[in-house]
Amino acid sequence: MKNIVLLWVFWVCCWLPVVEVTGQSRPAPATRPNILWIVANDISPDLGCYGNKLVYTPNLDRLAKAGVMYRNFITVGAVCSPSRSALITGMYSVSINSHNQFPKNKTTLPAPVVPVTEYFRHAGYFVANTGGVQMSGPHYTGYNFEHEPKKLYAGFDWRQRGKDQPFFAQVHLTYAHRPFKRDPAHPIDANKVVLPPYYPNHPVARQDWALYLETVQLLDQQVGTILERLRQDGLADNTVVFFFGDHGRPHVRGKQFLYEGGINTPLIVRWPGHLSAGTTSDRLISNIDLAATALQLADIKTPAYMQGQDFLGKTAPARQYAFAARDRCDETLDRIRAVRTKDFKYIRNFYPERPYTQFNAYKKWEYPVLTLLQVLQRQGKLTPDQARFMAPNRPAEELYDLKKDPYELHNLADQAAYQSKLKELRGQLDKWIATADKGPYPEYPTEVSYAIDLMKDKFKTEMEKKGLSPTISDEEFLHYWEKQLVPTKPEQAKN
Repeated sequence: MKNIVLLWVFWVCCWLPVVEVTGQSRPAPATRPNILWIVANDISPDLGCYGNKLVYTPNLDRLAKAGVMYRNFITVGAVCSPSRSALITGMYSVSINSHNQFPKNKTTLPAPVVPVTEYFRHAGYFVANTGGVQMSGPHYTGYNFEHEPKKLYAGFDWRQRGKDQPFFAQVHLTYAHRPFKRDPAHPIDANKVVLPPYYPNHPVARQDWALYLETVQLLDQQVGTILERLRQDGLADNTVVFFFGDHGRPHVRGKQFLYEGGINTPLIVRWPGHLSAGTTSDRLISNIDLAATALQLADIKTPAYMQGQDFLGKTAPARQYAFAARDRCDETLDRIRAVRTKDFKYIRNFYPERPYTQFNAYKKWEYPVLTLLQVLQRQGKLTPDQARFMAPNRPAEELYDLKKDPYELHNLADQAAYQSKLKELRGQLDKWIATADKGPYPEYPTEVSYAIDLMKDKFKTEMEKKGLSPTISDEEFLHYWEKQLVPTKPEQAKN
């Protein structure tokens, strides 16, 4: 027994990669806190506690009052699989060849990188993962690297753990991913929706946004169910709860792009007796920091290779820069990099000759406002702020003062007064690319052709589900959305 303990200590100190995690591990002291990640899909800080008075989110508002609400939480990717790959490893997705969305041929993680779940299991934690509030399965991953869920997780539910065994659990919720769902209990009046200025003030846009907010309300109900279950099990006081999104909202200029709508998501952390309840923090945090922070909470040494950093420790240094990347999303080829501080963001477009709105099958069949913008652009009815995103090309560099310009409409890259800031952030991004951006470029042609063929078939299938031809005109498609979204009477609105 003594030899076994010494061997485990040696493993912890050296951080050798774990090959097999299904065997018996060292039991962790019962005093270690439980850790719960509640992960939402496709959500920006569009909650009551973040200042949106139109949306009804009582459960998340209460969570914020009992914990800390962070305003500058930035995901390293603006689409699910790169962001989630980074989350579970504490590594930038571009550093572990996980930067392109859902490759056909996934690779293994580069040594010595392993999912953070392995460290928890070897420290004696019960590790659970599930998709949905029932906590009965399936495992929810969405990672861009090869993995076997049954080796990463011991079960679906923290109730499956051993007596006095602490747990690290992830509960992944589908909302607020499209297609949106109505909340009959708290319908939102589309006429009261405040749209960002890069959206046209049109009934289709207002109704689509209202449905997004109603879906956020349904998410809030699910979060309430999970938190109540935790309370009923007598675990609330010794569980550190993290609520956050995998990336930003599923709207035009949001998801898949490195503007705030794509990479700024809510983060709320509740730790009774340790964090000041009802506080708000402007600390800059990257979602790769969640893995390192969770390890520190469990008194597990953070491996030296991990790029994330603890943000809850009393001596934890504050992050000055957060980095983000976008590469192939579905069949759409792009390469964008960004660095963000508390007050500024610098974006580099590697393909400035391409439009922001390259064809993307998923966005075309799911985003009614994309078709609306395309129609209004041809009619000359867009404002300059709206037309800019529809332009045939884009600047190579973008610089925004987020305090003065939260919607990122005024590019300061060419302004003399901001050249010092431009040089600083350009240099920081260059340094990060040189050290962290290890992905192969361009992506292998077989992967690209697979994605193109796959999305071509899916587009045809999804359009036919709507009763539409894949070759329908934008004007006809907009008419379809108007019939679906804009009722003549409120009770006629469809899901």
